[in-house]
Amino acid sequence: MAFLLYRLGSLAFRRRWWVVSAWLAIMLAVGGAAVAFSGTLTNNFTIPGTESQRISDRLREELPEAVGGTGTVVFTTDDGAAFSAGQRDGVTSALAAIAELDGVRGVVDPFDVADQVASGAAELEAGRAELEASEQQLTAGEQQLEQGQAQLDAQRAQFDQARAQLPPAQAAATEQQLQQGQAQLDASRTELEAGREQLESGRTELELAQRQLDASSGVRLLSEDGTTAVASVQFDQQINAVSPELREAVQEEADGASSAGVTVDYSKEIVEDVSGIVGATEAIGLAVAAVVLILMLGTLIAAGLPLLMAIVGVGVGVGITFALSGLIEMNSISPVLALMLGLAVGIDYSLFIVNRHRTQLLRGMEMQESIARATGTAGNAVLFAGITVIVALAALAVPGLPFLTVMGLSAAGTVAVSVLVALTLTPALLALMGRRVVSKRRWAKAHGHKHSAAAPLDTEAGASLADQRAAKGAGWGGFATRKPVLTVLAGVLLLGVIAVPAAQLRVGLPDGGTEPADSTAFQAYSTIGDKFGAGTNGPLIVVGSLPETADEAELTALRLDVNDLLSEVPDVAASVPATVSEDGRTAIFQVIPEEGPASETTENLVRDLRAATDDVEEQTGVPIAVTGQTAANIDVSAKLMEALPLYLGIVVGLSLILLLLVFRSILVPIIATAGFLLSLLASFGATVAIYQWGWLGDVFGVTNPGPILSFLPIILIGVLFGLAMDYQMFLVSGMREAYVHGDDPKAAVRIGFSHGARVVTAAAIIMVSVFAGFVFSHLAMVRPIGFGLAFGVLLDAFVVRMTLVPAAMYLLGRHAWWLPAWLGRILPDVDVEGAKLQRQQPGIPAADDRDEDEKESVGVRV
Repeated sequence: MAFLLYRLGSLAFRRRWWVVSAWLAIMLAVGGAAVAFSGTLTNNFTIPGTESQRISDRLREELPEAVGGTGTVVFTTDDGAAFSAGQRDGVTSALAAIAELDGVRGVVDPFDVADQVASGAAELEAGRAELEASEQQLTAGEQQLEQGQAQLDAQRAQFDQARAQLPPAQAAATEQQLQQGQAQLDASRTELEAGREQLESGRTELELAQRQLDASSGVRLLSEDGTTAVASVQFDQQINAVSPELREAVQEEADGASSAGVTVDYSKEIVEDVSGIVGATEAIGLAVAAVVLILMLGTLIAAGLPLLMAIVGVGVGVGITFALSGLIEMNSISPVLALMLGLAVGIDYSLFIVNRHRTQLLRGMEMQESIARATGTAGNAVLFAGITVIVALAALAVPGLPFLTVMGLSAAGTVAVSVLVALTLTPALLALMGRRVVSKRRWAKAHGHKHSAAAPLDTEAGASLADQRAAKGAGWGGFATRKPVLTVLAGVLLLGVIAVPAAQLRVGLPDGGTEPADSTAFQAYSTIGDKFGAGTNGPLIVVGSLPETADEAELTALRLDVNDLLSEVPDVAASVPATVSEDGRTAIFQVIPEEGPASETTENLVRDLRAATDDVEEQTGVPIAVTGQTAANIDVSAKLMEALPLYLGIVVGLSLILLLLVFRSILVPIIATAGFLLSLLASFGATVAIYQWGWLGDVFGVTNPGPILSFLPIILIGVLFGLAMDYQMFLVSGMREAYVHGDDPKAAVRIGFSHGARVVTAAAIIMVSVFAGFVFSHLAMVRPIGFGLAFGVLLDAFVVRMTLVPAAMYLLGRHAWWLPAWLGRILPDVDVEGAKLQRQQPGIPAADDRDEDEKESVGVRV
């Protein structure tokens, strides 16, 4: 591969304008496609097959009006008093305007609901009074009936005693009168019995209405003190499909209530705009990267080259991602992850090639040969390192979770583009830059150096005094290996302590409580929690399958029976029978947990409700299932944690095989993988301490500590693995090269470390800076990802790769490179650093193959 890349670098040198033009055309084409075909990004993280998703799909068919996206508008009086008539009119007018917007299915006015509840209570009281009056009338009528019956019975008794003494005609007339009287009494009794039945029926209806009112009162939209009202806005489409324009229109109409002395806040669903993926803070990371590059490379033009390469790679990679978002449902994290990795590896990969080229030029190598050789050697390592990152990211598809697959493939595609840019556009631009890639000061310092173009870089003649000093223990490599046992113990202890919080890791998806404290989404979330209970921010949807029945009252009673059972489940604050499908077979209940959507109690409640399904069905004949956004988030988190061991196993196995091929050693892969696991756990631990426990929350803007983003662990594994293997190859390959060339095994560790430490240090600082720029992103869910990656790279690069690994390799000595003979015959020699290329010293292409402009750029000697 090194020879192919050597030829690629030489071709890019000779055809540099063609290469630059080709990439410019690609950028224009991708940019046009992104503008023409991009769709709306979402924060919808669903996984087919989970109970919540299965029930949601069922509702979409049976009760589509119940599954449209819903947002919340919170109105609070400015003066802290109950809503006045004017303030209420202002809110009602604003909500009426929102209801008229195209795309809004309906609006729930909190004042209408409060009035309906109050009216229902008043009607119940009136009905109860009417029933009491009817009861009194019936009781009086029954008493009169009993008295009449007693009188008639007395008359009957007197008549029977005197019948023999009465004339037949008078006796017949009296008998007829008595029968008529009995008939009247029987008719009255029948009427009273019908009235009694009607009274009992009315009492049953009243009790049913009272149960409905009590159940409906469990969810309030107007606070008890009358200062806060919550309105629900239901959209025609799923919340992730609602356009930014409609969200803005809702906010504009609702803001109309502000003129009436009302503060308006909006839930995360309404104000969230994930169309922008870069904010001001991300630019800080790039600024730090630029400073590091200037300090390392010495010239603005040389420092700008890696930044330009990263921008080109990200522009093409993320542009393709956006272009595909019109065809594929894509969550907002996908382009952000692609952007983070594209910037980081794009700078690093180009830096490796530029640094090798500069070193060769300063040692007197001719321009074209230097560019080709840098592409064949450093470029070979870049290619192999890029492949490891790509494979690790593409492996995110293995767990079979659709949104994670899209996320991994979009990031892997961007990294692949960055590798192509580094291997083609970087050598082309180096050719255009000529000797300006090295500062005048460095050129002056290099004059009189003993190296020549004829001296290969890996020969004894090319060895530097720095190698000799490194072998004797100079620099950080010498410090880390001076007392290797102590170094290893201290490093492992440090990482182990940082990793302790990882044992308490809980995962979830973000809600309004994770937003910045000064955001309207956080204010809405906090106000609802304070005034209506924390669980109101994350209601659960319970779906019941009702049996066929023609009796409306029986159906209502059955729903209320189910609702009562749901209310009795521990940690349920309230349960409300919400709606029923037209065929009367599907009922929806809204269950309000005691605590917020991200709490462990709510997570347990979802499990308890699902566990209660059999008991509810046994008592009522109605099976139930749990869905809703809160339950869906819990299901997604559980599914991701189930997939985590499989993915980690794949990554660890890949790590061992990959390093076995690269370094042809048994122990080096084990050391490298163990170091990766240590830095990974430490990164988990620090992330848990800050974002779950709230340590240093003021510093990192963590206003409401809670579960870690559910897909963060699996992303950290994939990304940190790829980057850790990058640094492992760039550092340890130098150690192997020194060892293969005959240096003492322990001296080879120090010499190899000194060769790669400077560029790896710069690359790691750049990587950390880019990732750290996302720690204060405007997208709340991006922040822990940025921190986890930045801290993980920091630990892995400086504690593991540049401290623990050299110490462990120094301890092992020549045993570090042990490989069974039979395995050595089987394994291919991948030659990542292109050592064979350096030894064979390919010749410089003939001058006849170059144009006049190229001839002026070559032949630079010091």
